Amino acid sequence: MGLLDQLAGQVLGAIGGQQDPVPQSALLGGLMALVNNAGGVPALLQKLQASGMGDQVASWIGHGENQSVSGAQIKDALGEDAVAQVAQQAGVAPEHAANGLAQLLPQIIDKLTPNGQMPDNALLQEGMSLLKGKLFG
Repeated sequence: MGLLDQLAGQVLGAIGGQQDPVPQSALLGGLMALVNNAGGVPALLQKLQASGMGDQVASWIGHGENQSVSGAQIKDALGEDAVAQVAQQAGVAPEHAANGLAQLLPQIIDKLTPNGQMPDNALLQEGMSLLKGKLFG
């Protein structure tokens, strides 16, 4: 099993263990669109950092426990329109999409940065594509 398969398995396992009624697997497709629209994972993280979530983002990338974020913080950082698009794609209300993304983003970024640093964008995109393929076939 390759590194990216292991990554997908870890993230999917974490998603599957969630008790939140938000269908996080459905949100992953919207997250992929957000990443693409932002210009890649590093650009999305820069957007989150610029909105005042620098400490949280650093905790997701670095070693140790991930700091949490709220759905409201995600909505403020990404914008209501972006969250609404994710919600529509996932078939949930925008507030549920924001809350789901607030749970999903720290897990995804943590798993994509196992060595405490951001890999190159091509590897990140490959990892995100693999996750999408595992979920949506």
